[in-house]
Amino acid sequence: MIIVHDIFVCKPGNASKLAKKFKEAMTGYSEIKHIMTDVTGQFNRVILVSEYESLTTYEQSWKKYEEDTEANRKMQEVMQGYTDMYLTGSREIFKVW
Repeated sequence: MIIVHDIFVCKPGNASKLAKKFKEAMTGYSEIKHIMTDVTGQFNRVILVSEYESLTTYEQSWKKYEEDTEANRKMQEVMQGYTDMYLTGSREIFKVW
């Protein structure tokens, strides 16, 4: 199993707003397991946790985000302007043993 953390370091006051956007936009995308905000450690972080069977499955999942579907159009509409809410980000990919 592969677990992916997409980490966004938000501008002050925007972490909960961005988490709410992700929660609304990612409804129906079964690979997204958790949307988290920090309690300790670095401030103003939003972390999306997703799970995949393999790296191949992870790579293939990107294709579904490129499709012109009603769900993707809704996601794009909800996420409009989200890049103004964060400063930087990163991705961590873990293999579960």
